[in-house]
Amino acid sequence: MKFTLGFSPCPNDCFIFDAMIHGKIDTDGLEFESVITDVEDLNQRAFKAKLDITKLSFHAFAYVAKEYVLLHAGSALGNNCGPLLISKNNYSGAIPSIDDFKIAIPGKYTTANLLLGLYAPNAKDKVEMIFSEIEESILKGKVEAGVIIHENRFTYQAKGLHKIVDLGEYYEDKFLHPIPLGGIVVKRTIHHDIQQKINRILRRSVEFAFANPDASKDFVKANSQAMDEEVMRKHIELYVNKYSIDLGVEGIKAIETLFDKASNNHLIPKISDELFIKK
Repeated sequence: MKFTLGFSPCPNDCFIFDAMIHGKIDTDGLEFESVITDVEDLNQRAFKAKLDITKLSFHAFAYVAKEYVLLHAGSALGNNCGPLLISKNNYSGAIPSIDDFKIAIPGKYTTANLLLGLYAPNAKDKVEMIFSEIEESILKGKVEAGVIIHENRFTYQAKGLHKIVDLGEYYEDKFLHPIPLGGIVVKRTIHHDIQQKINRILRRSVEFAFANPDASKDFVKANSQAMDEEVMRKHIELYVNKYSIDLGVEGIKAIETLFDKASNNHLIPKISDELFIKK
């Protein structure tokens, strides 16, 4: 039985999926056809239900919960790992009002944009672009600020850019939960026994990656767009953690809280469907 599997080329995704797509673990007779592309492209594919299993932003998940259900393994949640709002100007701790700023975002349906909406609901002048283009757009004055994600957390200061606010830190302080960024979902039309099997395989893949951290190095590097090895390592350490093995009670509560707060602020629709696969 073969399933399409979408994930991003980022080090954290390549790290956790390497073992299951390259035969390094037992996949219980299941096969996976990889589709590797930017997370906002994965979000758009999810809106059209193109993939059987896919990584997507939790923001996007709110709009496709009727078609997809969340696995307990593979998610990116954590502390001190959220998106940053940055600028060319150094405000020296005096956080400005950003309501009138033109702000670059890494996609309308990214969780980064959802967190920006919670932080600054009146900031409406947003420009969507590929996450890797945001720093350069700020430097060239095309936008006044930008929300950066992924490895850009580790590179923006070297380019002379400055943090306005850590949106993840804001979320953690306000709601007292880890930050839910992205998860792995599976089509609801797939039988729940197979959903559970996929979840077990993915958990096995994450556990193998933790136990054999060098095993995925070539795959990570091949998809990292010439990223520095130290940045790749930091990226994986930041986004792959205990919640990637299993959400647990704390992870489930964090996701439910995000959806509750966002829907109460009219940033996403109310979700009536069960969010998580049955264990």
